[in-house]
Amino acid sequence: MSFEEHAVKRRRLSENGSDVKEDYAEDRLEREHKFTRERDLPAPDQPNKVLLFTVVNPIYPITTDVLHTICEPCGEVMRIVIFRKRGVQAMIEFNSIQSAQRAKASLNGADIYSGCCTLKIEWAKPARLNVYKNDEETWDYTGAVGGEPPMPVQPALLGDAPAGYGNPPPFRAGKISMPAPTQRGRGGMRGGRPPMTRPHRPSPGILPNHQMNNEFINEDYGHHMDSSSPVLMVYGLNPEKMTCDRVFNILCLYGNVIKVKFLKSKPGTAMVQLGDPSSVGRAISNLSGMKFFEEKLVLAPSKQLYLADTGAVGDLANGSPAQVDYSNSRNNRFQTNEQAAKNRIQNPSKILHYYNAPLEFSEDKMQEICKEFDLTNPAKFTPFKTKSDRSTSGLMEQRIQSSQAMEVLTYANHYKLDNPAGRFPYVLKLCFSTASSTTRD
Repeated sequence: MSFEEHAVKRRRLSENGSDVKEDYAEDRLEREHKFTRERDLPAPDQPNKVLLFTVVNPIYPITTDVLHTICEPCGEVMRIVIFRKRGVQAMIEFNSIQSAQRAKASLNGADIYSGCCTLKIEWAKPARLNVYKNDEETWDYTGAVGGEPPMPVQPALLGDAPAGYGNPPPFRAGKISMPAPTQRGRGGMRGGRPPMTRPHRPSPGILPNHQMNNEFINEDYGHHMDSSSPVLMVYGLNPEKMTCDRVFNILCLYGNVIKVKFLKSKPGTAMVQLGDPSSVGRAISNLSGMKFFEEKLVLAPSKQLYLADTGAVGDLANGSPAQVDYSNSRNNRFQTNEQAAKNRIQNPSKILHYYNAPLEFSEDKMQEICKEFDLTNPAKFTPFKTKSDRSTSGLMEQRIQSSQAMEVLTYANHYKLDNPAGRFPYVLKLCFSTASSTTRD
């Protein structure tokens, strides 16, 4: 505004103060709107050594090792930082702008795994990333951050973490267009991975439409992964062997289980209300695709925000109740922050960690439990040395595959053991171990 215009406004003040107030208010409003418009404009699309990756439809675990594997062919990767406040995102710093340009040009729009984990890549604002430790979420490949991340002060419940933490479950077969990642400390992954393709849009899902609940037909999983629903759809449950309690035994490893309901119209399908949407995401990432009891387990989020209490729903064909409320169950493992911090989120592995067992608990007793339910006996059984005079813990390892360990966990988790010295029985607790071997010094 010119000096003359300001002088005119001052002269008008003596004549009509209300008018000049309105003029000034309008000017101020215009300036604020101009500032807002400038602030909301997108950042200039300027090349940078740092790229922002957004992973759409992240059904499987995304770790520093996964991202390093897909980016390394485009140029030297310096640092990776993963954050999960708005879905799954990561910033990746390359050694040069040229490497970042190659990565953006070749990877933007590609699927990490076939039909899911689609990459949206943009230029990031930071020119350099700060990394203070090497783990699943952050990694410095320049060697500036040495050694393993510090161990927690309290004794670890599940032993040392293996290279296999974060392994994706078994996938559909297909041609692998990128090399499988090598093992690298805690961020390592083992085994093959699904094909990396470049579709026009994410696949609608991993279930054929005729196997899906109607609410998932023609829907994209990615929309549900970002939703606020704590309800999980579980497909591929063996109708003869699975019960609400056995579904609880599996899912309690990934969050509090509020309610389990089997759908009588769709045998082998259940809806499970968990404590929060994050628990749904953890269960999907770690369990979907797992095979056990000759069925393939597939998990997906539901549109429903809770499971309504429909009253008596009867029993399943195996005689167990079709719906059970676990909101007051003492076997939920995420009821306090302190309790939740003790849980290590782990993919199914062939090694199980057992705890809260009586002091006399032995391999013979475990074999009795396996015989009772017609399960495969553990090939190795290693009790831990403990100073406690109340309970014991240890590891048990299946000989061949993780599906056998999952079957044992399904039946034996929360198995009640006699307690001659007390009023209440011991409740045996099992979880998948991060240990790479049952051998301990």
